[in-house]
Amino acid sequence: MQAFEYVNPTTVNDAVKALAVEGGSAAALAGGTDLVGLMKDLVETPKRVVNLKSIKELQGITYDGKKGLRIGAMATLDELLQNAKVKQEYPSLVQAADGVRSPQIHSVGTVGGDLCQRPRCWYYRSGYGLLAMQNGKSMVTEGDNRYHAIFGNAGPAYFVNPSSFAPALIALGAKVRIVGPQGSREIPLAEFFRTPAAAGEKENALAPNEILAEILVPPAARVRNATYEVRQKEALDWPLSAAAVALEMDGKTVKSARVVLGHVAPVPWAAKDAEALLAGKTVTEALADQVGEAAVKGAKPLSRNGYKVRLARVAVKRAILRAAGMEV
Repeated sequence: MQAFEYVNPTTVNDAVKALAVEGGSAAALAGGTDLVGLMKDLVETPKRVVNLKSIKELQGITYDGKKGLRIGAMATLDELLQNAKVKQEYPSLVQAADGVRSPQIHSVGTVGGDLCQRPRCWYYRSGYGLLAMQNGKSMVTEGDNRYHAIFGNAGPAYFVNPSSFAPALIALGAKVRIVGPQGSREIPLAEFFRTPAAAGEKENALAPNEILAEILVPPAARVRNATYEVRQKEALDWPLSAAAVALEMDGKTVKSARVVLGHVAPVPWAAKDAEALLAGKTVTEALADQVGEAAVKGAKPLSRNGYKVRLARVAVKRAILRAAGMEV
């Protein structure tokens, strides 16, 4: 690990100022479960590390019946798992947090950190960059691509978004508040994630001197929601595929639906065909199976990851049945 300057601000404004290092060579430290490893491997070599753990305005989870849920970016997975209102109205978030099979990460890992974590792509983690290009060719298409994208891979990016919470939060219509030198701004979480088209571009909307401050989730009292993940092992591991659904119900009929896939594209992937198929219908196992098929329509697997198409289909079906209380 290279030497770095450590800054411990107590306000968001001071943190933003501390991130303003010439050349953008500063990094925000949340739980550290991702950044520390990247620094040890010299994938990231910031000149300054700005600790966010002492900033009270980034902490906590609160709920308002009209406004919904507010999750501070520094709220830990444990806090989310233990919150009674989250358990009651946002089971998809609890299921996503519970899927992170590590008590240590539960205690220090943060929701904001989960959304901002860098891709797990082994080419990126080995220092070849997000696009993993060498001699003008993609190392992914020419090499081992078992865990790479089956959607959104028409360009040079083949990594998959690693966030556990993003699919569920996007399905629930969440927004994020970002703070920078020009003040704060709110954007839909779906717009926070980006697919880089050229070297040097990032996979999210944060500028070098901006901070993700909080996540804002609408009330979900009438929205049945669930997350379903498919992974290779029950121990700590990233899913091979995941799906989150949010069903706005009118009695037993689905009034509207959101279906978002995870770990299959460079960004959380909204399955629009699947959403349209659910609207106006009553959930049955047969319908859930059809929706799963619609969700993987247009998938373009690479040479070694075709299995992900079936896993994504199953994840969607299971998430729908789980949300509807029909899990088998």
